[in-house]
Amino acid sequence: MLFLNNDEVAQVLTMKDTIDALEQAYRDLAAGLAVCRPRVDIRIPTHDPSKTYQWGTMEGGSSTSGYFAIRMKSDVIYQESYADTRTQEKYCVEPGLYCGLILLIDIQNAEPLAFINDGFLQHMRVGADSAIGAKYMAKEDAAVIGMIGSGGMARSHAEAFAHVRDIKRINVYSPTAAHREEYAAEIQEQLGIETVAVDSAQAAHEGADILAGCTDAVTSVIFGRWIGEGTHVTSVGGRLDGDAMERIDRSLRLGSAPAPIGLPELALHDELLAYEAKGTPGGARQAPDPFGVASPGQGGGRAHGIVADDRVVFMEQLLSGAPGRSSPGEVTYSARGNIQGAQFFAVASRAYELAKERGLGRSIPTDWLLQDIRD
Repeated sequence: MLFLNNDEVAQVLTMKDTIDALEQAYRDLAAGLAVCRPRVDIRIPTHDPSKTYQWGTMEGGSSTSGYFAIRMKSDVIYQESYADTRTQEKYCVEPGLYCGLILLIDIQNAEPLAFINDGFLQHMRVGADSAIGAKYMAKEDAAVIGMIGSGGMARSHAEAFAHVRDIKRINVYSPTAAHREEYAAEIQEQLGIETVAVDSAQAAHEGADILAGCTDAVTSVIFGRWIGEGTHVTSVGGRLDGDAMERIDRSLRLGSAPAPIGLPELALHDELLAYEAKGTPGGARQAPDPFGVASPGQGGGRAHGIVADDRVVFMEQLLSGAPGRSSPGEVTYSARGNIQGAQFFAVASRAYELAKERGLGRSIPTDWLLQDIRD
């Protein structure tokens, strides 16, 4: 059994690998050859009324790949306010440290194959996911990205979009000038794409062929009044305001987790299920919700339901030949849905195979995880 850290995954996993692995997983889901469930979170109040402990899992597997994976993460969650927005922050043990692991399993004999740190892989799979949305929904000649946010997700999104469209310019905005300027310099050097730090969210919106919200904000970051005709929109952090929701002509949903066997009434489109303990040992109640869950049908954040459900097209329809957009002037949108579990088995298995070929990772005795006492 292998343990792979983020540096080792980064040595072998390319954006092309990630996009290809995800597209195959979506084909398997559409054909009924793969399965996953929505993300499930457990939330427990801490002694600090401003913070909540959260354990999150998402899992899936396929008969085509031969793998199953579960992604597990352990966080303390809280909100911070700065400039004119609020953000969701998280840590494990202390700020700046995180705990996220993927357990990869061989479905043929149930053998645990690897523990994989999820940080680098997480950025890659989210960026690739948005790029698949742009591949099917953005204009063929899309050349300008409006990037809201300048962190890790914004970096992986720039690389991912450049794999599916011939990107000529990126206009990036984040509230901290030093962060957006650092991002612009780094991305221009890395990708060879003109990247400009702009002074407002409006400047990032205007002229964008692809508009991406890649922030930790729990408030609106995509505004309909600034979206131009023909723009493709995606948001993996931060919400669309009401005007932006109205501007969407066609919305792509990459997939939905199936209902449990024999319980079709339990099929749901929400991105996640959350279970929460109320109060604290001393009886105090929690501070305002730190999770920024979006209202039904609202884009971005942790959305309930299907975004623009009266204008939606599903990935399985596109794989069967349905068109993405019907005209260059349409404003389109793409969202993952609740199939994160499928994404993790697809990308983690690819990273594992590549790392094994290169002889990377630290070996862990498989016997440590096995026992001869049956439950």
